[in-house]
Amino acid sequence: MLAAAASLVGAVAWSGDPRTLPLAFAFPALWALSPSRIVAALVSGGYFLAASRGLPQGVANFYASDLWPGLLLWFGASLGFVAVHTVLWTRRSGGKRAARYGLAALLMAVPPFGIVGWAHPLTAAGVMLPGWGWFGLATAATGLLAMTTRWWPAAAIVLGGVWLWSAVSWTDPSPPEGWKGIDLELSQSLGRDVGLEQHRELIATVRRAAVEGASIVVLPESALGLWTPTVEGVWRDELHGVDITVIAGAATVNARGYDNVMLAISAVRADILYRERMPVPVSMWQPWLAWTGQDGGARAHFFANPIVELGGRRIAPLICYEQLILWPVLQSMLHAPEVIVATGNGWWTAGTSIVAIQKASAEAWARLFGIPLVTAFNL
Repeated sequence: MLAAAASLVGAVAWSGDPRTLPLAFAFPALWALSPSRIVAALVSGGYFLAASRGLPQGVANFYASDLWPGLLLWFGASLGFVAVHTVLWTRRSGGKRAARYGLAALLMAVPPFGIVGWAHPLTAAGVMLPGWGWFGLATAATGLLAMTTRWWPAAAIVLGGVWLWSAVSWTDPSPPEGWKGIDLELSQSLGRDVGLEQHRELIATVRRAAVEGASIVVLPESALGLWTPTVEGVWRDELHGVDITVIAGAATVNARGYDNVMLAISAVRADILYRERMPVPVSMWQPWLAWTGQDGGARAHFFANPIVELGGRRIAPLICYEQLILWPVLQSMLHAPEVIVATGNGWWTAGTSIVAIQKASAEAWARLFGIPLVTAFNL
């Protein structure tokens, strides 16, 4: 029953609606109520697998294969979460159990376990305590710990009341004045088959946004495909006479692999604005290639460039996978950004709620720290 309840919590909390995220606060209580280590493992597995249920279909879409590779990756990804929460489970109640859960939550927030630290309950802090910033994060963490003690019914009532209040007063984060994020529906052609015609269509879209009053336009991850001097020339020439800056995703190739980046482009110049800290494991980030002396795969710049500056604004950039885990967001927040820019290329998530979960996570963090949010996704 506990495992079934944890699965239900994972499925509903991570449905893609940010207002359901606080239900994840029930997971620590279910973990703490487990009568044995085996049940704790089942509870942890049920929660994680339900929360990440879109992965098998997403992998099948990405590799144009059947569900088996996705199922294997799905279960493989759950091993870290299950192992951490199983090993740290204890029969002892009170402060020791709360401390054990606190350590598990910390381990799932930072590398190496944090690399697959999806569905972290702390993501819900911004939904419940908008504008509270770091104090709100600490308060939410205290609430999570309280849910592992004998006082969990009282903690659940308080958290439930806060949740109800936040749902009634919910407002979506908005972009700064003059900023516009553009969603695209170009499926898998974006980033894989970006020809001259598609570049010109994207440029036309940007120019229309400029006519509508935008001064900074954000395009999705991989929007420009491979970044080359020729592509740079096309964009700068076409933007001549238009007072606008474009933030767009692309890939830059080097001798060892490639970087997944955000570019800042105008008629005057084009620069790499941001290099992704945590590409998607397996499909993009493949560290075993370097271990075996091979080249290829996306490079992970783990703790580099948490903040970038554009037009006098401090930006917290988050590309795709970085919106699902904790440490890239929290690292950026340490530098007091003024706007969050979240992009993704989610064509491979068709039939799943993965993009909706990414957006919900970004919205929750933007609300927690009271920061404007700009998003741009391709479907």
